[in-house]
Amino acid sequence: MGKIKTHKASAKRFSFTGTGKIKMNHPGKRHKTGLKPSKTKRALRKAAYVSDARYDDLKRMIPYK
Repeated sequence: MGKIKTHKASAKRFSFTGTGKIKMNHPGKRHKTGLKPSKTKRALRKAAYVSDARYDDLKRMIPYK
C-alpha cells in the first residue's frame, strides 16, 4: 500500500497530544484586535482541542503524527 501525503498547512497548525487529542490555537487573534473586548482576546490566548466532529478529517490530513 502506498504512502499518504501529509497536508502541510494542517501539520503546521495542529499538534497531537500524548493521549491522541488534537490541539490547536484559536483563530481570530491576528488582526482587528482593537475592536474585540479584552475578555475575548484573553480567551483566544489559550489553546483548545479539536471537536470530535473534525477529528477524523484532521487525522486523515495528518496521518503520521
